[in-house]
Formats: sequence, structure tokens, C-alpha cells
Amino acid sequence: MFGMVREGITFDDVLLIPRRSRVFSRKIIDTKTKLSKNISLNIPIVSANMDTVTDARMARAMAEAGGIGIIHRFLSIEDQVAQVRKVKRAENVLIEDPLSVSPEDSLRDIRSIIKREDVSSVLVIGTSGKLEGIITARDLLFEDGDEKLAHEVMTKKVITASHKISLQNARAILHKYKIEKLPLVDKVGRVVGLMTLRDIVKHMNNPLTAKDTKGRLLAGAAVGVKEDMLERAKKLVSAGADVIVVDVAHGHNVRVLEAVRLLRKIFGKKIDIIAGNIATKEAAIDLIRAGVDGLKVGIGPGAACTTRIVTGVGIPQLTAIQDVVTATRKFKIPVIADGGVKNSGNFSKALAAGASSVMIGSLLAGCTESPGAYIMDRGVAYKYYRGMASYEAGDEKARIDGSGGDGFMRVPEGASGKVPFRGETAMVLRDLVAGLRSSMSYLGACNLSEFHKNAEFIRVTAAGVYESKPHGIE
Repeated sequence: MFGMVREGITFDDVLLIPRRSRVFSRKIIDTKTKLSKNISLNIPIVSANMDTVTDARMARAMAEAGGIGIIHRFLSIEDQVAQVRKVKRAENVLIEDPLSVSPEDSLRDIRSIIKREDVSSVLVIGTSGKLEGIITARDLLFEDGDEKLAHEVMTKKVITASHKISLQNARAILHKYKIEKLPLVDKVGRVVGLMTLRDIVKHMNNPLTAKDTKGRLLAGAAVGVKEDMLERAKKLVSAGADVIVVDVAHGHNVRVLEAVRLLRKIFGKKIDIIAGNIATKEAAIDLIRAGVDGLKVGIGPGAACTTRIVTGVGIPQLTAIQDVVTATRKFKIPVIADGGVKNSGNFSKALAAGASSVMIGSLLAGCTESPGAYIMDRGVAYKYYRGMASYEAGDEKARIDGSGGDGFMRVPEGASGKVPFRGETAMVLRDLVAGLRSSMSYLGACNLSEFHKNAEFIRVTAAGVYESKPHGIE
């Protein structure tokens, strides 16, 4: 074993062999997939849980396009929970816990709530739970002071509906009365929910949007394995997170296995659990036995990762994906390929190798919705991007959680810098999915299951890589 040298390959080492195809139109290609055992996506793309890639704004854009964003853990528990709540409230056909204030709350407090929660209105509910009014942005528009109370400025005549109303009937009421908010009440007038015109229209006009069973946008959140893991996970689940990702650089670690077992014991089947990162069959089997619903694969392939250079450890990404998929297939555990994707060709090869979805970092870090800082350098636009094991990210985490390390100097395993500004997330996702659809058509595949089944790779030389790129033109 110790004398053996295995061969590992990555995306640029291979090409997919074209097959006889009956796919005449890319419109018939279905890109639906599984993120985890119980969560489905309409496009196989996950935004990386990195602090310059995914916060609430990116997660919302991802879900609206049919994918999902995993909100990073380099935040206080309260801030990460707030980010999840923003996504879950962003587009919600039925809001079960609408924001509300009491009749005696001041405009100062109400304005603060509206700004913090990024909403345009709040319900005014009395101590009995009954609806007394609604305060919208229009009600506040010409109120200069902050001392008035809610009952002095609220709209008192509010159109309501039964909590059993159908989507179509709710839309009809909103249209009839030219209103945008429809509070739902029970038989005695207590507020039990809220529907909004914007969310109903979005729901009906965008069938690709990835939503939970209650019509809310999907959102995931990452946790570590340190002391606050369980508290963080409990609050994230309460806030509505659809999946918890146990995120550690080396996922084949006893602390990760213990964390997965504990989360499974506490939550049962209430929440899906994904763990990573891993790169071997053995790691996959151990984590599946611990109770995961999905696995994240990739040791060192990321654009901002230097793990392989610093430690000499890792497996080229295509081989890692294939090895893990070999172990997970009989358990029907989906695999997320994390890292190394530079273009839609790499993206397609990761899925052809057996991954159910692909986690994207650097390509999305340059988007409008990413939280990284916007940079203009000599007339060219960029955004700031960093690996989560970089010096800068480590300093930030130490500031947030007060960690002082374990007494040993840690060598950074990540880089930081800038990536080209790419515009809106939807544009990047559109191009990736368009490339995937073309790849699937070349292999005669109408869905991702057929794509994997039909996939056959051929090794290419350096000359083959050169030939694959534009050449001989100026």
C-alpha cells in the first residue's frame, strides 16, 4: 500500500465522448436533481458557504433561479440566523408568522423593524391576537416624527380572508380590492398568516424557483464542530433552514462524525444534514453510517485554496468525485462536487462523473449579490474574494467567536484577492446551465441520470488541451 502510487485526474485531463443523440431541442432537457435525500433543486448548483460568496442576498438569488445558497458560518449565531430568516421571508406564498407590532409601539421602533427585516409593512395586533390594523410604507411616508404610536397612523380598515383560502381566491381578492397584503384570520379574528401579491405573482410566474413545502425559498446554513455547534444548529433550524451543512476542511474527522451523530439524534428526520469536505470512499462510508443525507466532496481544488500546496494532501477533483460516488450509489446519498469549476465544461464533467450538484465559489464571488467588497482598479471592476482558510478569514473568525487557537501556529491554507465582476447571479447561472444542457445534448441525455449513465471520459494530452482552446486566430 505504501509503495503504490495511484493516478488522479481532474477536469482538464479529460473530455466527454459524444454519443448518438435524439435530443433535438435543449428545451426538453430536465436539470432537476437532489441536493440531499429529501431536498430537490431545479438546477444542480449550490453557492459556496464562504463569507465573500453567500449571505442572504446570494441565497435568495440562488433559490429564485432554482438552486440553493448555503449561508456561511463566519458570523455570530444571531447574525447567521437573521440571514436565514431574511431568505425565508423574502418570497413566501403563505407567511405563517408575519411581522407584527402592538398598537402602543412607536414609529421609531416600527421603522427600525421594517429596516432590519427588509419589509414594506407590519401588522398591528392587539393583546388578544386579533388584527387591529396594518402599517405600510405609504402610512409612514409623510410621518416626519418618531413619537407617534402605531394606532395613531395605522390603516384600520383591513381586508382579511380565512386561513383556509386557496391561492387563486387570494389572488382574486387582492386584485378586486387593489391591495398588496392579505392577512389571514381564524374564526375568532386572530391572525394566523399573511399572503402578499408580490409573492403570489412570483410563485405563479417562476416555476423554476426552489421552494420548501410551505412555499418559502430554500436556504441552507453551515455550522462547524466547536462548542457552539448545537446551539447554532438549533437556532438555524428554528429560523427555517432547510439543510445544515457540517463544514470542516477535513470532513473525515472523528469530531465531524460525532457532530453528525449528535445532530441526527437531536433533530431526527426534521432536517437534512450534509457533511464535508471529503475525497475518499472510506470517508463517505463513515459519514453515511453516522447519518448524513448528503456529502460534500473536494480537498484542495478551490480557486482560493492552497491546501495541496501547503500540506501536500488532496485528490484531484474528478477522481475524488468518482471514488465517493462509487461508495454512495447503493445508499442513494447525493454528492456535491465542491471546487475546481472554472467554466461550464468543468461543471458538466463534475455532474457526468456522478455528482448530483456542484458547489460554486469564485464564479459567484464576482456577482452583484455576493457580499464581497466591490473594487474598481484602473477602470476595471472586481470583487474581493478569499478562501476560508486564508489569513484574513482566520482573523475575522477569531474576532467573531473570540477563539484564540490551540497554541500552535497555523499556516493558512487559502488565498485572498479579487475576481472579475460578473454582473447578476442569474446571468452566471444561466450560462452554466446553458453549457450543461448543451453537454447533455451531445451525450443524448434528457436528464441528469441519463447524463451520468451515458458519460464516458477520454484522457487528453497537453496538446489535446491546447487544441480544445481557441488558437491560431488573432
